[in-house]
Amino acid sequence: MELQHPEEQGIPERKGQKRKLEEEIQEGRGISLPTGDARRALLAEVTAQVTVLESAFSWRESDRAAAKRATHVLAELAKNEEVVNVIVEGGAVPALVKHLQGPPCDDGDLSPKPFEHEVEKGSAFALGLLAVKPEHQQLIVDSGALSHLVNLLHRHKDSSISRAVISVIRRAADAVTNLAHENSSIKTRVRMEGGIPPLVELLEFTDTKVQRAAAGALRTLAFKNDENKNQIVECNALPTLILMLRSEDAAIHYEAVGVIGNLVHSSPNIKKEVLSAGALQPVIGLLNSCCSESQREAALLLGQFAATDSDCKVHIVQRGAVRPLIEMLHSPDVQLKEMSAFALGRLAQDTHNQAGIAHSGGLIPLLKLLDSKNGSLQHNAAFALYGLADNEDNVSDFIRVGGVQRLQDGEFIVQATKDCVAKTLKRLEEKIHGRVLNHLLYLMRVAEKPVQRRVALALAHLCSPDDHRTIFIDNNGLELLLGLLGSTSAKQQLDGAVALYKLSNKAMTLSPMDAAPPSPTPQVYLGEQYVNNSTLSDVTFLVEGRRFYAHRICLLASSDAFRAMFDGGYREKDARDIEIPNIKWEVFEMMMRFIYTGSVDVTLDVAQDLLRAADQYLLEGLKRLCEYTIAQDILLENVSNMYELSEAFHAMSLRHTCILFILEHFDKLSARPGHLHLIQRIVPEIRDYFAKALTRPNTHKLRL
Repeated sequence: MELQHPEEQGIPERKGQKRKLEEEIQEGRGISLPTGDARRALLAEVTAQVTVLESAFSWRESDRAAAKRATHVLAELAKNEEVVNVIVEGGAVPALVKHLQGPPCDDGDLSPKPFEHEVEKGSAFALGLLAVKPEHQQLIVDSGALSHLVNLLHRHKDSSISRAVISVIRRAADAVTNLAHENSSIKTRVRMEGGIPPLVELLEFTDTKVQRAAAGALRTLAFKNDENKNQIVECNALPTLILMLRSEDAAIHYEAVGVIGNLVHSSPNIKKEVLSAGALQPVIGLLNSCCSESQREAALLLGQFAATDSDCKVHIVQRGAVRPLIEMLHSPDVQLKEMSAFALGRLAQDTHNQAGIAHSGGLIPLLKLLDSKNGSLQHNAAFALYGLADNEDNVSDFIRVGGVQRLQDGEFIVQATKDCVAKTLKRLEEKIHGRVLNHLLYLMRVAEKPVQRRVALALAHLCSPDDHRTIFIDNNGLELLLGLLGSTSAKQQLDGAVALYKLSNKAMTLSPMDAAPPSPTPQVYLGEQYVNNSTLSDVTFLVEGRRFYAHRICLLASSDAFRAMFDGGYREKDARDIEIPNIKWEVFEMMMRFIYTGSVDVTLDVAQDLLRAADQYLLEGLKRLCEYTIAQDILLENVSNMYELSEAFHAMSLRHTCILFILEHFDKLSARPGHLHLIQRIVPEIRDYFAKALTRPNTHKLRL
């Protein structure tokens, strides 16, 4: 059975990390979009700083100081995304790009330079902030920024490592990240400009902030770009990235696991290389990280690893991933729960893992996630449960904790989840036999009452009709369901009614009133032409003052009531005229037409009166026709009266149809006055109905 993988159902994909350096831009959040005079003032300020940058491109100390201040002012302004457009409009991009490199100097001039690296750092920082807006990314690249940024990544090779060098490299890597964010053409341009090799080298840089910035850039460049992925791997990034996974610095291992995740995404060959390089155990170790982002990325990555082959699924479980993944299901972090459910879902597609996940406590938290209002989280939980349902050892636990009811009652957001749940229920249904059924019957006998009821409810929906008698008659399952109807809990009452209705549908091909009644027992009828015909008539009925001509021989053959009337000791035996005081002419005529022809068109307006007459004169075939017609008119408003009617005239088929109607529409009826009294009244009839329905031979099986 093939199911669509969760990542195809809207699971949050790995994305490039936009590095905004939150601690540095948070202070600018309060600024609102400038308008009117404020906007003009801001544009004037930007223009002034651009003028400084354009005129201060030299190594003179005053120019360098002015350029440094200008880049700083523009960067501070750019921390507020609302004013970024004004900064770009003021011509800041070309001026900032110009200062990504130092001014020209004489060949061989090795003397110390004023504010060396400081202006370039400020320019890179400001451009990275402007690139947060996607519409400005291409303008910055087209202005020539990429080649300069790549050169800045090499600064440590041309100078002694200082704080300024470290800062300019980090800002350059951050700018690359923001420029390439969700922009496939710029990702490719970075590779073409030679940006990937220096970024890979920087993973081993002594400063951890530089390592983090380089990893963040590689993470972005690897996302959905196969050529970039391949080059990162070819530059031998994997060994260093795997070492970074073991870092005690959460910021480091978070970025490292993010890079690896983007490398393996939709790339099975790289996934194999990553596993061969020894990534599995450190990734599993991150499940216990104090950093929830690293936990989330590790869980997602394990889910991707698990798709490689069955052996990998088993290895992940053997190395201790299950328990921390299950613990993550309890997290208040929705994304953490989602990634954990995703990983467990992939692991649960292996037979050996299914029982282990359930035994380790994964079943109940996964079931609880079905109540989530998050569609992706809900779907990942459903997919994991679909895997667990494939193992016979889990079926009893599934049912014991109320899993079947949760699957049936859930309000699922996307169609794929609904389909997944339906297939899970089908899997469970296919396993209700043999040792699984025996275990469930054992629970129904010895477990606590709530568990007994859950088992009975589940079996009503899932078991084969061939096992109905064993489960519900021999092992008391019917009484457990009837007990729910008398519960003080409205939910339990409804569950019991729904289960009984499902059971009735499975117990018979058609309910009593779904089809027209069978033809009466073959007999000879006088025919239509003799109805109320004086020819050869030997008895006359007086109905509402009118004469109705009849024939004793026909009446004698029709029912025991007429035989007793004409053969017994009643006064009508020899009477020529017999008065009928309690039946309307129209009704009496239809009854006689049935006696003479074996059929009659029963309309709703006379059906109840005709039923009364048919019961009085013991005409079972006519009663069935009347019951069938009346049953078509059963409504929420009249079902109680219809049930009373069936009792008054011993109309068993109509009574059974009322019972099934009540069970089918239990939730709507429960809001109506007198509902509880009606249910209590009909419970004995329900018991009798099911006792007969569940013990009769399976006619469908016999026909086969």
